[in-house]
Amino acid sequence: MNELISVDNQKDKEDGSFMLTTVGVRQATAFTYFMRFLPFHEGLTKKELYGDVSSNKEFNQVQDYYMTSSVNAAIELAYRTAGAEYKTHYKGVYVMSILDESKFKGKLEVGDTIVSLDGHSFKSSEEFIDYVKSKKVGEEIDVVVNRNGSEKKVSAPLMKMDTDKKAGLGISLVNDTTITTTIPVDVNTEEIGGPSAGLMFSLEIYTQLKGINLRDGRQIAGTGTISPDGTVGRIGGIDKKVVAADKEGATIFFAPDDEIDPAIKKKYPELKTNYEEAKAAAKKIGTKMKIVPVKTFQDAVDYLEK
Repeated sequence: MNELISVDNQKDKEDGSFMLTTVGVRQATAFTYFMRFLPFHEGLTKKELYGDVSSNKEFNQVQDYYMTSSVNAAIELAYRTAGAEYKTHYKGVYVMSILDESKFKGKLEVGDTIVSLDGHSFKSSEEFIDYVKSKKVGEEIDVVVNRNGSEKKVSAPLMKMDTDKKAGLGISLVNDTTITTTIPVDVNTEEIGGPSAGLMFSLEIYTQLKGINLRDGRQIAGTGTISPDGTVGRIGGIDKKVVAADKEGATIFFAPDDEIDPAIKKKYPELKTNYEEAKAAAKKIGTKMKIVPVKTFQDAVDYLEK
């Protein structure tokens, strides 16, 4: 990953590396359909893969958002931990999905960033939601969105939301933010999507900012989402990532040590934590790679320093 990230216009030239792990997805054919029965392969339906979105374009939009947010969170965490200056900027509300019964269906698109409602801008999604809830069901609302760099205005009546019976646009949303830094940082994500590289991004950025070498010549792989507060989150396909890391010669693999809600564990007793899944995969392939559980970014730093 050293070649993907530069801080202060400099590449990391120290020995060893932080390694990204990713899972490949491809459409099944008459031949590849049966590969799902092989170890560390999996077959998914279109619905299971796409979730609430309905097309390749929408799926890729969501994955791009997750990656961008992951990079921003990694930068914020690394810069704050290293004591370097940064600023976050709220851009608006990012549209993640649109209900079929929403009056904005066909007017809004997954990937739009809503920048104002009725001419009012907001500082957070909470303010946005409060404003919408103050309106009446059926009341028309003007929405300005940023779509691919251009602003567009659309209008439609608000619908009644099943969750609280309040007025709503009929969309799922998240904050759309960006970050600027005094010391320049560049992260080239190429065609990688999703949030699972957050932990490894933050480690690489942090070591470059501090001018230290936590790797000590080692090949260190890992996975996990990252929050600005340093929490490492659960991801999917970790067993496959363990196999990939082993094949690439990693000697250490950081796995999210997530906690499963007791209610969920009761309903799905076979469900394992990411760390448990990673350990099981490592045992199955007989690797000597060390599987290290981490709950936070600092856990990973402390392990490498010791």
